[in-house]
Amino acid sequence: MAHHDARDIFVTGLKNAHAMENQALAIMKPQADRIQNYPQVEARLRDHILETEGQIERLDRILDDMGEDRSALKDTALSMGGTMAAMGHTLAPDEIVKNSFADFAFENYEIAAYKSLLCLAEEAGMRSAIGPLRQNLEEEQAMAEWLDSNIEAVTLQYAGLRTAGEEAKR
Repeated sequence: MAHHDARDIFVTGLKNAHAMENQALAIMKPQADRIQNYPQVEARLRDHILETEGQIERLDRILDDMGEDRSALKDTALSMGGTMAAMGHTLAPDEIVKNSFADFAFENYEIAAYKSLLCLAEEAGMRSAIGPLRQNLEEEQAMAEWLDSNIEAVTLQYAGLRTAGEEAKR
C-alpha cells in the first residue's frame, strides 16, 4: 500500500474513532446519571467517562500533529445516535441489564477499532500515534473485562431487587 493511501485511511479511522468516543460519552453520561441501585456500576462508568475524555484528547493530539481536523458532522451524528441509544433502554424494566449488554458490545467495538488503527498507524509510518492509541486500547480492554466480570453480579443484583419488590431497573 502506498504511504499516502495508508495515511488517508488512517486519518479517516482517527476521525471515526473521535466520533465513536463522543458517541460513547453520549451513551455513558446519561446511564451514570440514572443509576440508583448499582453504585459499583456507576463508579466504573464515571471512571470510564474520564478515561474516554482522555482518549478524545489523545485522538485530538494525533489529528493536530497530522494537521487534520475532526469531523464535526461525524461527531454530532454519532453523539446524537449515542443519546438515542441511551434513551432506548430507559423504558425497559431491566434497564441496568440491557445497558450492561450494550456497553459490553460497544467496548468490544472500540477494541476492534483501536486494533485496526494501530495496524494502520504502523502501515502509515505514524509511530508517534502508537503509544496513545495503545493506551486507548488498553483502557477499552480494561472496561470490557470489568463489564465481562460483573455481568453476572449485576444480573443477580437486579433479580434480587426485583424479587424483593424494590426498584431494580437502574
